[in-house]
Amino acid sequence: MKFGKYLRERKEKFPVEWREHSIDYDSLKSYIKTNIIPNSLKLNLSQMTWKPTNSNELHFIELVSSRLSALQIKVTEFLVKLDNEIQKVSDFFVKESNSLIKKSEEQNVDTLDENEASKMLESIIILERFVFLNYTGLVKILKKNDKHSGLNIGEAYLYRIASLTLTKSDSLLILKKSLMKKVVQEFSPIASTTSTIINNETKLENNSTTISSSKSSSSSLGMTTLPALLSKIPQSTTSPTTTKKNLFPPLDLLPHQKVIASITGPHGTDIIGCVLECMAKHDCVIEDFMLSRLYHDVTFGVLIALRSDDIDLFKDLAEASRKWDGTLTFDVHDGDRILPIEDAPYENRIKYAATVLNQKGLSPQFLNDWTKFLLKGKISVEKMQRLNEGKLSCADYKLSVPNNTDFERLRQELFTLSTSHGTDVALQPYDVFREHKRLVVFDMDSTLIQQEVIDEIARHAGVVKEVASITELAMNGEIDFKESLRRRVSLLKGTPVEVLQTIKENLTFTDGAHFLCKALKKIGFKLAVISGGFIPLAKYVKNELGLDYAFANQLKVSSDGLTLTGETVGPIVDAERKAELLEVIAQAENVTLDQVIAVGDGANDLLMLAKAGLGIAFNAKPRVQEKARARINQKSLKYVLYLLGYTDEDAKQLYDS
Repeated sequence: MKFGKYLRERKEKFPVEWREHSIDYDSLKSYIKTNIIPNSLKLNLSQMTWKPTNSNELHFIELVSSRLSALQIKVTEFLVKLDNEIQKVSDFFVKESNSLIKKSEEQNVDTLDENEASKMLESIIILERFVFLNYTGLVKILKKNDKHSGLNIGEAYLYRIASLTLTKSDSLLILKKSLMKKVVQEFSPIASTTSTIINNETKLENNSTTISSSKSSSSSLGMTTLPALLSKIPQSTTSPTTTKKNLFPPLDLLPHQKVIASITGPHGTDIIGCVLECMAKHDCVIEDFMLSRLYHDVTFGVLIALRSDDIDLFKDLAEASRKWDGTLTFDVHDGDRILPIEDAPYENRIKYAATVLNQKGLSPQFLNDWTKFLLKGKISVEKMQRLNEGKLSCADYKLSVPNNTDFERLRQELFTLSTSHGTDVALQPYDVFREHKRLVVFDMDSTLIQQEVIDEIARHAGVVKEVASITELAMNGEIDFKESLRRRVSLLKGTPVEVLQTIKENLTFTDGAHFLCKALKKIGFKLAVISGGFIPLAKYVKNELGLDYAFANQLKVSSDGLTLTGETVGPIVDAERKAELLEVIAQAENVTLDQVIAVGDGANDLLMLAKAGLGIAFNAKPRVQEKARARINQKSLKYVLYLLGYTDEDAKQLYDS
């Protein structure tokens, strides 16, 4: 929502006679558009040439000089207009404050009943909201002027108005504390003997009840009116001498202005210290904070809830910013729901993690197309992190995705983008299960090992072509996996069993298989191989990699144990069986399917990949890649760790420990 519209809507919630005393944001904005923007010092690129390209253009120096001259007049006029608007609000605040103070003197706060006291307290709170709304308008219009003029005067202006009564009324503050104390005493005789006023906050202590403020409670009560709060207090039916349970909310649960303040500069810890020193001095409620660093420069931001007399805070922040060569920015929020600082400030969103990976490096062309893809889908980037060392090849994104996104279409478009650049993009929910997976189930052939074991046995049996032709029928969908396996195994009849030992000795493990399995075991993962191959080789792979489970097809051997009969024994491990076994292992290990990762490359892995919380198509067939939710088309299995959010440094520590 545009701020002008927001401001108009908020004004409607105040008494009609108050509205004419509010800052005329639209008029100030219109003045900037008409008079400031045409003379902005933020020049176009075409105006930044060393010499004019034609005689009609002004030289750079002449252009800057003319605009400075114009801004000297126009910005001065703007500041005069702004002064008049602020003075109007300040005069109104003084008038209303004096009226309330005079009324309290005439009626005597001590003699007010609870309804009269609460009504007067509510009037003060509404007046404070009116002031903060106008202060928000002031901040917004100053930022707009700084942006379009190219002059940075907003910070100085805010520092200047700190002396206005608008920003602090000691008399009104004293009255507010008295009324609060009065209301608290009316509702809790015991509390009245133990309540203390500390730093403009009513602190309640009671043997039976302790009322504490939390981030969630502040948000939920942020726009609650005093009558609504009072209505939640049960009426006592006992005698006056009976102790009432203290249910009146402490002052820090009443409506308070939310502000995000940040300082950017070259002195990291000093900047953190100066911001927090200001917060402590003004006894602000810190609801969130965040630090980002770019070499020596840092940005430290805090989300705070102000007390009613805390606008002096901005003056102190401005002084601290100048002391440490920093740039101060802040934004005043009016509303009852403030998201964490790192979150995009939009509602009806789902959080997703996206891992982008190309072992040859993330090209500018891909990153540009990837960003355009996000913009097209109205997807906001909340966080970016590089995961690899050396040349940039892997980055992790935290994304904010609109609820109404067609995710099936999104995945198809993402698959097209990924394949066109040869860069993997793995999209998965950004939730607690992403970092708390507990079970990984692998396919074996062309996943943990580089060979297809039935092809290796066929090579020793001299039936490679026959086996390959049956495999092709299965891939074309002419026969299913069970029939394909039955036909291929029948061709192995009479093959010496000792061939299996020869194949074991010549198996080639996929790059990164040992690294990945060792790292995962160090952090408590259970690992399994479920293969459409054969159990002697699956058990060998299990032992070599330190896995916990191995399931595969069992080849039947002759009664003398020397040759294969061309048959299998027991259930066939096909696609359905793989998915069933994954679920059985998860149940045995007491983990949810959201905590399971499945890695495979073939069509008979699709059901297993779909069953797991994270299904990864590893150097898979095109059909499998298109249907899988995540893909890795790189040489090494260790890249699975990236999809869990681990950096190269994390992976190395796990492997070496």
